[in-house]
Amino acid sequence: MPEAARAEAAVPEAFPRAVAGAEPGRVLGLVGPPGSGLTRLGLSLLADPARRGPVAVVDVRGWLCPPAAWEAGVPPERLVVVRCAERDLWARVTAALLEGLPAVYAEVPAGVNEAVLRRLGALARSRRAALILRPLRGDLPSGLAHLNLVGEVVRWEGAGPGHGRLTRRWLTLRAAGRGVGGIDRVLEVVDDGTDALRVVPRLAAAPAGRAAG
Repeated sequence: MPEAARAEAAVPEAFPRAVAGAEPGRVLGLVGPPGSGLTRLGLSLLADPARRGPVAVVDVRGWLCPPAAWEAGVPPERLVVVRCAERDLWARVTAALLEGLPAVYAEVPAGVNEAVLRRLGALARSRRAALILRPLRGDLPSGLAHLNLVGEVVRWEGAGPGHGRLTRRWLTLRAAGRGVGGIDRVLEVVDDGTDALRVVPRLAAAPAGRAAG
């Protein structure tokens, strides 16, 4: 069997579902620079838990536009947006939301203590709440997230040299952590402007030496 085919065969069958919706009691990390499409991905992950109850977004930068979450599949009546730029208050706000909601997507301010993040992870597990963490700078502490999705490449489709209409965005992600059996995987997510993002079926093992932090 060719090496690429073996890599695809080794991918856990449940893995595509890991990016279809946030899982109860799990921490999912979204790591990458601004503009890499991770906010859109994080909002789309709230669509599934929003069927069970209200979900929340902790907006640190003050940039989040609620219609972006609605377009990602979160019903307007199920979305709570909390704007919190104060680092010292951020952990208390996020913890309070985890106490009562099935899922929280939280931007992480720069400089948040590792112990604080680990306490929030433990709270999410004990409350069976899904916690999606999007650090605004750097990585998450090692072992905190059940699954880390690291944005590596973004490319747009549809625009020619200086003109045209953007029709689709392709986001290449590296998946790492217990959620993929400890073996880094590479996948592509396609965003064509519809409610649901699509995972391209082709999955492969990531090159050695590129484990998530």
